[in-house]
Amino acid sequence: MSGTAMEDNKDQAQLVRLEDEEESESMTELFRSLDEVEQIIGYDFKDKSLLRRAFTHSSYRDESYERLEYLGDSVLNLLIASRDYFGNPDLPPGRLTRLRAANVDTEKLARVAVKHDLHKYLRHKKPLLDGQIREFMDAIPEYPFHSNGLIDAPKDLADMVESTIGAIFIDSNSSLDTTWKVIKSLLEPRITLAMLQVHPVTKFYELCQKHRFKVQFVDLWKESGAIEVFVDNKFVGKGMYRPKKLIALNRAANNAYNVIVKNLSIEDNNKDDHD
Repeated sequence: MSGTAMEDNKDQAQLVRLEDEEESESMTELFRSLDEVEQIIGYDFKDKSLLRRAFTHSSYRDESYERLEYLGDSVLNLLIASRDYFGNPDLPPGRLTRLRAANVDTEKLARVAVKHDLHKYLRHKKPLLDGQIREFMDAIPEYPFHSNGLIDAPKDLADMVESTIGAIFIDSNSSLDTTWKVIKSLLEPRITLAMLQVHPVTKFYELCQKHRFKVQFVDLWKESGAIEVFVDNKFVGKGMYRPKKLIALNRAANNAYNVIVKNLSIEDNNKDDHD
């Protein structure tokens, strides 16, 4: 064998050894992370592969949390619906639906993820996701429980929480009781009936209908990320959010609502002064 061939074989062997060492180090770090997640959620998995999959986004590898998310979504909805049904025996179906929806929607579950630092363990290769998570975390303090559609919650975080619930359900031999015991504290604080809010767009339209105001939304979102609101042909508010049009619309309605309420209050005070 020539000297060059021997050198090539040596380099190849060294490369394989380095790759094996990196893989071993990566697996060690993975198992350490899984242990930390188990401590956070308060549940020890018999099948660790379920937990690993629950924190693996499809951008990371083929084995992702999508099937677990599908299952976890159904399990969570059943558990919350059951709790609300038996805890509110006189509540009609419509309000039960609103109560359940508020406790399982994307923003609520994304808040669960960041509150318990679970987002730090999500394995993904989405370039923009980390920035979206930071933006979400920065916005949360302004809305202690729920923004009601005014901030953009990363859906991947909610999906991860649902997939974790699905993984617990499977690992516990499909035990709803065990799953509920594990996730109940994670989901706190619970959104109660007293905390339920009317959606900003609905609230705005109801106010305008009450006072017979003419409403017009001007869509400038493609150009500037903005939605403008006019009431009786007068500009009353604007909402901005370039990444997602729905958030801009919600912010516009909320801004306009607050302006109108303030103006109506001023008018009422002026009337009182003249009386």
